[in-house]
Amino acid sequence: MSDFNSCFTALLNDGKTAQHTQLSVNGGIECPLSGAQILNSPLFNKGTAFTQEEREQFKLDGLLPPQINNLDEQLERTYKQLCFLRTSITKNDFMTNLRVTNKTLYFAIIKKYILELVPIIYTPTEGDAIASYSDRFKKAEGIFLDITEPDSVEERLLAFGGPKDIDYIVVSDSEGILGIGDQGVGGIRISISKLALMTICGGIHPGRVLPVCLDVGTNNKKLARDELYLGNRFSRVRGKQYDRFVKNFMNAVKKIYPNAILHFEDFGVGNARRILEEYRTEVPCFNDDIQGTGAVVMASLLAALKHTHKTLQECKVLVYGAGSAGLGIADQIVNHMVTHGMTIEEARGQIYLMDIRGLIVESLEESSTEQHHVFAKPDADWASVNKKSLFEVVSHVKPTCLVGCSTVAGAFNKEVVQEMHKYNKRPIIFPLSNPTRLHEAVPEDLMAWTNNEALVATGSPFPPVNGYRISQNNNCYSFPGIGLGAVLAHASTISDRMISAAVDELAGLSELKEGDSTPGLLPGLEVIDNTSARIATAVILQALEEGVARIETEEDPDRPGKLIEVPRDFDSCMQWVKKQMWQPVYRPLTKVKFDPSIHTYQL
Repeated sequence: MSDFNSCFTALLNDGKTAQHTQLSVNGGIECPLSGAQILNSPLFNKGTAFTQEEREQFKLDGLLPPQINNLDEQLERTYKQLCFLRTSITKNDFMTNLRVTNKTLYFAIIKKYILELVPIIYTPTEGDAIASYSDRFKKAEGIFLDITEPDSVEERLLAFGGPKDIDYIVVSDSEGILGIGDQGVGGIRISISKLALMTICGGIHPGRVLPVCLDVGTNNKKLARDELYLGNRFSRVRGKQYDRFVKNFMNAVKKIYPNAILHFEDFGVGNARRILEEYRTEVPCFNDDIQGTGAVVMASLLAALKHTHKTLQECKVLVYGAGSAGLGIADQIVNHMVTHGMTIEEARGQIYLMDIRGLIVESLEESSTEQHHVFAKPDADWASVNKKSLFEVVSHVKPTCLVGCSTVAGAFNKEVVQEMHKYNKRPIIFPLSNPTRLHEAVPEDLMAWTNNEALVATGSPFPPVNGYRISQNNNCYSFPGIGLGAVLAHASTISDRMISAAVDELAGLSELKEGDSTPGLLPGLEVIDNTSARIATAVILQALEEGVARIETEEDPDRPGKLIEVPRDFDSCMQWVKKQMWQPVYRPLTKVKFDPSIHTYQL
C-alpha cells in the first residue's frame, strides 16, 4: 500500500530512515505540516501525544498543554468522555468529531471497544446519522460529484489526490441506503462508514481511501423540502443522462486511479447490478450489497450446513425480499454451488425468491427483471398455493434456509417459523434487514419458537439468547477481506472464484462444535482483523492462480531491481498480508518539505 516507485527518504528523530512515503504502515512518517496545520490534520495530529522532540520540530510549543500523554492515556480520557453520552446518535456525533480530528485515536478506540462501537459508527446508528446528515453537518469529508456538472468529475477527483494516493474507493448514489432508502447527498456517510470498516477490519490505510457521493438528485420529498438539505433538490435523474454521468466517473477512475479497487455501495435495484456487470471487466470493482452480502450469507449457510451434516445439493433457500441484497445472496449461492460442482440450472432450481408480488413464477416475466426471472418457478407447480403467503410458500417449499431482505418487520412470525421447524430439526434463519427495527424477526423469538434449535444470524448486532451467541451476518465479515486481498494483489478484476475463495475461508472459521451451536455461525468481531487477513490471503492466492494479480509485475521496494514475490504457502502469504495492514498506533514524525511527486494530497 506504499508508493513502490518513490525513492525519497528522510532521517527521523530516532535516527531511523523514513519510509518511501509519509503514509506508510510501519516505521516513521514524513510530514510537511507544522504548527496549527498539523493539529488540524486528522491524519497527522497526535494531540497531547506529540513528543517533546516533535513539539520542537513542528513548532507546537505553546499550542499544546505541557503534559505529554501516550495513546493508552488518550484512550482512557476519550472513552470516559464517550461514556458520559446517553444516546447512540450523540455517541455517533462524538465519534464523527473524533474521526475528523485524530484518525489514529478514532480507530484505536474502535479497535479496543469494537463490540460496543461498531454498532455506533456503522449499522444500526449510522442509518439515523445519514438520514439527518444535513441537519447534523459540521465538516465535509469525501468527494461530491454533481450530475449538473458532469464534465467536472475528473477535476473534482484530482482535488483529492492522484494515482499514487488512493488504494480503495467507495462510491454511492444513495438510492438504497441501509434499508431506509433514498438519502440523497447524505449517502456520502455510507461511503465514509464503509471505509472506516475497511480500516478497522481490513487494515487499509485511512489516508489512502476515497469516499464518493454521486449526487443525482433525490426522490425523498422530505429531504428535498428541507431548507437545510445540502444536495440537489430535483428528482433523481434516470436514463441516458445518469448513465453518461456514471460513465464519466468510471472513465475518470480508470485514468486517475488505475490500481485502486472500486466498491459500489447502496445503489438502487434498477442500477446496482447492471452497472456492476457493465464495468466489472474494465475496473477492479465489486458491489457490496450484491457480492459482499451474498458472500457472508453463503459463508454462514455453509457453516450451518456443516453443523447439521447437510450438503449444498440438498439445501433449499427461500429469499424473502428480492432487491439488490436478496438477488445478490441468491446469485452468490448459485455461484458457490456451481463452483462446487452443480450446474447453473440445478443451482437456480434450489433458490426461491419472494417480493411484493409473492413468489416469483414464470407468469411474472413481464414485470420481472432478467435477474429475477432466472429464478422463476413453473406456475403449474403452484396453482393451489397462495404465492403471496409466506406461510404457504414455506409449507410448500420446506426450505432449509430462510433469508430476510424485505424490510418487513415481523414477517418471520411464529406461525411461519414453526412451520419451517416442522421440516427442519435445525432451521437456518437469517433476518437481515436493517436497521434493527425492520428485522423480519428478533433472535429471542426465533429461539423461543424453536426450542433453541434455530441457527440464527442477523443483519445487526443482538445480544446472546439463552447462552447462544447470535452471529451478525454483516458485510464487515466479507468486504474488508475481499477488498484488502484485491488491493494487495493489485487485481485487474474481482472474479466469482475470488469471492468463492473468500466464502470458503470465512465458513471454515466458524467456531461451531459438534452438538454445540452456542458459539454462533461466524467468528466474533473481536478477531475481525485476523478473519479479514485470512480472507485476503485466500483472495490473493486465487487471484494469482487465475492470473489476475498484477503485484508480481512490480518492483520490490526492499530489493531494488527485483520484482515482488508473493508466498504461495497460505501461512506465509498471510504473514505477508499482515505486515501490510495498517494499525492505529502513533509513529514518529519527521519534518520534510512537501514534494507533490512523492507526497499525497491528503493532509
